[in-house]
Amino acid sequence: MLLLAGDAIACLTDGAIPGHVINTYCWIKTTFTLPHAMGSRVGTEVAHPGVANHLHDPDRVRHHAYYQWVPFMLFFQGILFYVPHWVWKNWEEGKIRHLTEGLRGATVMVGQEREARQSRVVQYIVDTLHRHNVYASGYYLCEVFNFVNVIANMFLVDAFLGGTFMTYGTEVLKFSGQTQEERTDPMVAIFPRVTKCTFHKYGPSGTIQTHDALCILALNILNEKIYIFLWFWFIALAVVSGLALVYSTAIVLLPSIRETILIRRFRFGTPAGVTALIRKTQVGDFLLLHLLGQNMNMMVFGELLDELSKRLHLGNNIPTAPSTMELSPIYPSAKLRLHMETEA
Repeated sequence: MLLLAGDAIACLTDGAIPGHVINTYCWIKTTFTLPHAMGSRVGTEVAHPGVANHLHDPDRVRHHAYYQWVPFMLFFQGILFYVPHWVWKNWEEGKIRHLTEGLRGATVMVGQEREARQSRVVQYIVDTLHRHNVYASGYYLCEVFNFVNVIANMFLVDAFLGGTFMTYGTEVLKFSGQTQEERTDPMVAIFPRVTKCTFHKYGPSGTIQTHDALCILALNILNEKIYIFLWFWFIALAVVSGLALVYSTAIVLLPSIRETILIRRFRFGTPAGVTALIRKTQVGDFLLLHLLGQNMNMMVFGELLDELSKRLHLGNNIPTAPSTMELSPIYPSAKLRLHMETEA
């Protein structure tokens, strides 16, 4: 990153302070800008946006210390977003991967080996019926955690940047639509490229000398782009996570939603037959079936539901939908058997 943007900080003084000393001091002590000078005209009223004489009003300054912690903050946020994934993987323990082994996508097995594996999955579902509610609770809690995590990260970054992050994206969009004369770049206000730093030292006679320095923060060119991306990314994640949470809540509370998913998404069965299957199972059982359907070949999943209905003694209420009987060209022998049964 330093190769792209230069030194992290480079300060300019009157020459009385060695360069490495003033750079180190201002990096540790933090620099500052003057908010009231952000909209001033550069070159005539101020030297740079936010850089002006502050001796008459030393309290109206904004200190910038975040640039020291940006890498650590981003790393910490990465950990926060990984935690829900880690929790679910440890909770789930690879159950779906083991159950769908050899029954996924184009790698699905053929012949008796596939039928045997499919039968074992159905037998597992029957043997563990009504025992997956704790499993479903973990899944739902992780959905809640995902949503809360996004919202919490937005407030965390807002506090980190001094209460400027919540409106950062809207200010940038407003800035892009303004004319050149009216523009005041919000990215420069939050991530200034040039700031001020004051260094005090004793002179030859023992009096305190004040040295005013201008500091260039080259890394802020990257920081401003990182956080504008994060602003839009957090908004998108909040919307997607919120919709996923609403979807999961509807599945838990409304059996009719589960029926609709089986009929329309997986194209299985008739309304009456699917209703019988949903009544026979609980939320945890449906979640297991839902995850299996997402990870299995569609034709195989339709056969699995058909066999499960027979094992649960639901009778012939759930005939397989015509679309699920259209077999892939990978299974010519299965298609031949279906043709022979129809002729018989």
